[in-house]
Amino acid sequence: MSSSSTTTDNDDTRTQDHDLQALTKEAENTSLKLESITDGANEHGVPKVKFVEDIDVFAKSFDPPASAELMIGAYSDLFGKFKTYEGSLVQKKKTFQVKIPEIEKSFKLVSFLKSKQEDDDDKPLTTRYNLADMVFAKADISKSGVVHLWLGANVMLEYKYDEAIELLSTKLEKAKKDLLEISDNLSFVRNQISTSEVNISRICNWDVRNKRKERLEADASKNS
Repeated sequence: MSSSSTTTDNDDTRTQDHDLQALTKEAENTSLKLESITDGANEHGVPKVKFVEDIDVFAKSFDPPASAELMIGAYSDLFGKFKTYEGSLVQKKKTFQVKIPEIEKSFKLVSFLKSKQEDDDDKPLTTRYNLADMVFAKADISKSGVVHLWLGANVMLEYKYDEAIELLSTKLEKAKKDLLEISDNLSFVRNQISTSEVNISRICNWDVRNKRKERLEADASKNS
């Protein structure tokens, strides 16, 4: 490697270190906070990203005026948090989409058993149940008025039909409400992600235009 190439590399490194130090110092002294780039929240408390109409006015609203790098960093950080939250919501939505049909199935089954208990016929109910994948077994269900429900974490409790129906009904209602809230938040978060991306893109373009303008003014000053 030639000495001139080594010198250039060293100069680039020093420039990058200087830029990083300047940005770090700016971040420590700026009045730009999370509240500066958000505009309230939705009904579930998820922050709403502020759309920047006039970037020049927005940058000068801080003390000292915020650089493009600082604003892009702030919105990028917010963007990353929203992407993480989006992934969490997607996983929760999938869980509820599996959970709700299972609760509905249990609710219908217990309701059916209760209706059969009310019949005058004392004969046990004959049915088939899933023993394993593609394997079913025959079973006789007595009309005892009692069922056993899995509550999670390897816990099973005994309930009377009416108690089981009430419990499953409550769980089903809550699960549907939670799924609706998750779906609303997921849609809202994706909109905030889009707004963050648009802001970052517009700030980048604003920075390019400003640097081009400064360069042209500097060249004109040299030539005058």
